[in-house]
Amino acid sequence: MTTKEKILELLDATDRQGIDEVMDWMKGSQFFSAPASTNFHGNYEGGLADHSYNVYTAAMRLRSTALRLNPALEEQLPEDSVTLATLLHDICKADIYKEVKKKRQNSFGRWEEYDGYTVDYSNFPLGHGEKSVIVLLRLGLDLTDAEIAAIRWHMTAWDLPFQSREALSNLNAAKDKYPLCALVQLADGFASSLMEDTVQL
Repeated sequence: MTTKEKILELLDATDRQGIDEVMDWMKGSQFFSAPASTNFHGNYEGGLADHSYNVYTAAMRLRSTALRLNPALEEQLPEDSVTLATLLHDICKADIYKEVKKKRQNSFGRWEEYDGYTVDYSNFPLGHGEKSVIVLLRLGLDLTDAEIAAIRWHMTAWDLPFQSREALSNLNAAKDKYPLCALVQLADGFASSLMEDTVQL
């Protein structure tokens, strides 16, 4: 089964209102062909889908460990919420990458062209986590408050606008109120740092 098939099967299994529209949008977008980044983890065709699935896999294992240590968390970490928040946290990236020709010096000091990616935010310039939330809500997906917070704040402090004190307060409040936030943040960092490679283009 391909990563695309796994993701669509998992999303469909949530049976959440609006998920069919989200999956149709994903299939018509570059979600399954886009990279996850230009120079870092998953910087290859299909890297975004691979990263999303890796975050889901890491989150489910972290959830199992968390529930063994603290069974009271089960109600706050339902499987469908973990599935939606992890697989869709980076849906905002489906339309920002463009294939370009780049130049670099080879081992002989000569300039050569190679295929790479650049980022173009002009289509819907609205930030990162909040853009994913808005895309999903516009598509009609019924998200809980915890899922919205987890997707919005999955980048942790890396996504704070100009180190805004208000944004930092909101981030900390969201982590305190919703364990799903902490789970998605951990899984995202774990996947990108320990499960994925950067392709040397």
